[in-house]
Amino acid sequence: MLRLTWVQPEDLLGHELRQAAQDGREPSAIAARWRAAGGAEAPERAGASAELPSRYLRLLAEDLLDELADLPSRLTGQEPTDLARIKALCPNWPAAQATSPPRPALFEAAWLGRAVGCLLGKPVEKITLDGIRQLARATGNWPLTTYFTARGVPADLLAAHPWNRRSAPTSLAENIDGMPEDDDLNYPLLNLLLLQRHGRDFTTADVAKLWLDELPAGRTFTAERIAYRNLLTGLEPPRTARHRNPFREWIGALIRADVHGWTNPGNPGSAAEQAHRDATLTHTANGVYAAMFTAAVIATATTGTHDIHTCLRTGLTVVPPDSRLAGAIHHALRLAGRHRDFDEVVDQLHATYGRTHHWVHAIPNTALITAALTHADGDFTGSICRAVSGGWDTDSNGATVGGIAALVSDTALPDRWTAPLKNRLATSVGDFNGIGFDTLARLTHQETARP
Repeated sequence: MLRLTWVQPEDLLGHELRQAAQDGREPSAIAARWRAAGGAEAPERAGASAELPSRYLRLLAEDLLDELADLPSRLTGQEPTDLARIKALCPNWPAAQATSPPRPALFEAAWLGRAVGCLLGKPVEKITLDGIRQLARATGNWPLTTYFTARGVPADLLAAHPWNRRSAPTSLAENIDGMPEDDDLNYPLLNLLLLQRHGRDFTTADVAKLWLDELPAGRTFTAERIAYRNLLTGLEPPRTARHRNPFREWIGALIRADVHGWTNPGNPGSAAEQAHRDATLTHTANGVYAAMFTAAVIATATTGTHDIHTCLRTGLTVVPPDSRLAGAIHHALRLAGRHRDFDEVVDQLHATYGRTHHWVHAIPNTALITAALTHADGDFTGSICRAVSGGWDTDSNGATVGGIAALVSDTALPDRWTAPLKNRLATSVGDFNGIGFDTLARLTHQETARP
């Protein structure tokens, strides 16, 4: 029996009920109807429930998804998705500046940093925070300082907290042989293609067409898979982000932001606008702000002249100040400044967001990214290890933090992190399979230098 993840209406409904409660709608009456009909909660860890529903229950889920979409939200005014309205809420929106592209070596460090952070987090993706801590402690790797290994881990512990099934064969220390494929690297590759074909004035429709041409549907997840499906049914952006898409505030747009920051060095406002055009294919509100924040942070870091704290403060200037994402970022900054022990920071973040947000949601993950970079003061190893040790979307957070920390670090990335990658990246995107990070740096530099 094929149970396709992230698109089945009976599985989407539970996620949409949670999303509605978070974004200021009142879903309790619809939730009661769903439960009275025998509808289940959303799957907690996987994208599909195990049981095939009745035809009635599936049709009811479709109807209720549409009813939920029509509910008014009390947060509409403070959390718009339209760029003009976002900018109107941001009094310190950064002005455009004329800057020179950095040398290609900085881009190589950023690509490598993104890959290393992703690789560190891949084996423990979907594992609980307690499981991550137990697995690392079992091998003397806590606090986390290097790649995970299965060597020395007791069998009963592995049975209780198994490695990510798809990633363990390629991402544990003893198995790494080049950088394996991951969506956290596929999307930067796609955005590099996007700029090569359309330049920095690309439209959201250009992003959509590129995906249909170059991105296999099976390599998409959550909001991206829903938007892809919506495109195939004839819907156009930005409706692709809203129609039956309960994942529109999850992390997917954030992980696509790096190239937008890299190609706008010293211009965080331009980077944020570029990220907005990309993000609105799949996301709304805080899901879009997370991408804009990340792009602005990266654009500031790409100059090589700012510390991480300046970069993060600049990122906040493109986020509506009364949004839930802005509140989460400020909360993370306070925690990181208050506690010497990063485990305490993580425990408080999980206490605040763990019960109400899915582990792939943009709000808690952006908070963790912010806390990790702040607490490590931008140090590369300290930043990626803190990000991954904090749980939730471990590979995505490690990737974003790794790319940023590589830009602000004063020293070259440690060889013990980068050597196992063998300057080789696997992907199913375009003609990039097997490409070297040095080549990617050169191609990125070309797009940054393009008028």
